[in-house]
Amino acid sequence: MEPEGQLVYDPMTRRVGEYRDRVGPYALLRPVGGGREWEADPAALRPATQAERIGAQVRAANRRTKRRV
Repeated sequence: MEPEGQLVYDPMTRRVGEYRDRVGPYALLRPVGGGREWEADPAALRPATQAERIGAQVRAANRRTKRRV
């Protein structure tokens, strides 16, 4: 089980998400920067690489900036 808040890579969706919890057979992930959670197969998850974490954080910052304009 991943610690809550850790950034993990979901190969099924090809997205980086923040591990929130486990519900039944699924892990709940939330997009970096907030948003709608999604369910993932916990066996397929792996810790996000540094490049994946940075990329997800940059995309989240860009989304926040676009909302302000």
